[in-house]
Amino acid sequence: MKYKAVIFDLDGVICFTDEYHYLAWKELADELNIPFDRTINERLRGVSRMDSLEIILEKYTGPALSDEEKERLATKKNDIYRKSLEKMSPADLSDEVRETLNALRDKGLKLAIGSSSKNTKFILQRIGLEGFFDAISDGTNITRSKPDPEVFLKAAEFVLEEPKDCLVIEDAEAGIDAAVAGGFDGAGIGSAANYSKATYHLDSFKDILKYV
Repeated sequence: MKYKAVIFDLDGVICFTDEYHYLAWKELADELNIPFDRTINERLRGVSRMDSLEIILEKYTGPALSDEEKERLATKKNDIYRKSLEKMSPADLSDEVRETLNALRDKGLKLAIGSSSKNTKFILQRIGLEGFFDAISDGTNITRSKPDPEVFLKAAEFVLEEPKDCLVIEDAEAGIDAAVAGGFDGAGIGSAANYSKATYHLDSFKDILKYV
């Protein structure tokens, strides 16, 4: 077996909450009269909440915002987003993802989450994966967002494995960059499927089984 552990990003890999993120940021941007569309939203993939806010504020023309005001705006966005997540259920976990995760577990691999989201545990609970993963590294235990490798390095530390023995699954180029920076092999899926820095290029989630 080539790897001892697999580390997954959450949004866009295990499940899809992109639309909820987009609508929440859009509501906040509209309130601030900031132009915001799906092209700008793409820049937020794999980026922390505060860094995402800074990207949105690039087109802000109102009065200067203090750090406290920025924290309030980020919290407001998260409140809108988290409210929408209450609609999620185990039906949001595809059969392909569920079956592949179980197959990886049957192979004896350790499974971990490496996500910049602070809502990771809540989302996993909503989709029926609470307690499934061996470790969770997320926005509640990191100080630097992707492309910094901290979230993946902590995930590897939590499962007691070296980066070289872990495969990272990512749908964002920033996430693949983070994997490379941390000494991990990275498999790109979705938007990152054809990214040149990815070790493997996945057409589907079940393709992970080809490389472990």
